[in-house]
Amino acid sequence: MARDYWHKQASDKPLFPDLLWSRPETKRTAGKLLIVGGNLHGFAAAAAAYSEAVKAGVGTARVVLPAALQKTVRSLFPEADFAPSTPSGTFSQNALGELLGQAGWADSVLLAGDFGRNSETAILLENFVAKSKSPLTITKDAVDYFTNVPQPITNRPGITCVLTMAQLQRLVTSVRFHTAFTFDMDLLRLVDALHTFTDKFSLSIIVQHLDTVFVAVSGQVSTTKTNHDSTETWRIPTAAHAAVWWLQNPTKPFEALTTSVITE
Repeated sequence: MARDYWHKQASDKPLFPDLLWSRPETKRTAGKLLIVGGNLHGFAAAAAAYSEAVKAGVGTARVVLPAALQKTVRSLFPEADFAPSTPSGTFSQNALGELLGQAGWADSVLLAGDFGRNSETAILLENFVAKSKSPLTITKDAVDYFTNVPQPITNRPGITCVLTMAQLQRLVTSVRFHTAFTFDMDLLRLVDALHTFTDKFSLSIIVQHLDTVFVAVSGQVSTTKTNHDSTETWRIPTAAHAAVWWLQNPTKPFEALTTSVITE
C-alpha cells in the first residue's frame, strides 16, 4: 500500500530545511504569541510555555492568568496580565472580552493548561474558541475541556492539539470516528488513522506514541523519533515550539509543525 501522505523525519535532519534557513532575523518580524492558562493553585504550564516560546524564537509573548493569581504572581512573573476569575480561582466567563482583545493583538494563541476543572471556565473556553479567529494551539487540560464536546475544535479551522494518546482516544470516540485509537496500535496503523482523521476533520494533531512524535495536518502525517520520556512533560515544550513555528509560517502548517518537533 502506497502511503504518499506519510513523511519520515530524522531527529537530527529536518524534512523542510528551508524553514530553518528562512527564520525571522529580528524580534519585530518573529511574531506575537498569546499564552493563556493557570488557576489559583498553579501557573506552571503558562510560565513554562512562556520560557519555551522565548527559546523557540518568538518575537514577543504575553501571558494571561486568572486575576486570582495577581497578588501572589505579579512580582514573580512581571510579564503576566490578568483576566477575571471565578471565586474558586479559575477563569470566569467575564474574561472573554479580555482574552479576545489580547488575541486580537497576537498572531497566534496557546492555551497552555492548568485551567483546573470548572463549568464556567468550560463555557469561557468554548466561547473563546468560537469567537477568536486566531490560530490556536491547545494542550494539557485545555484539551480535556473538549474531549467530550469536540465540535468547537474539530469543526473550526486553524487549531492544533498537542495531546496524549489517552486524550486522543477520548476525542475520536466523542466524534464517533470509525477507527479506534488504542495503546496497542503499531506505527503504520496510527499513521493511517491520523491520515484519515485529519483528512475528515480540520483539527491538526501532535501526539507521542512508540517513542515517536506524530504530526498530522489535513491528511499529511510526519513521524519523528524522539528522546522524550513517556511522562506528560513533553507537551508544554512541544506545544510552545509548535505555536511559534506555526505563527512564523502561517501558510505552511504541516511543514512548520513537523519542523518544530526537532527544534526543542
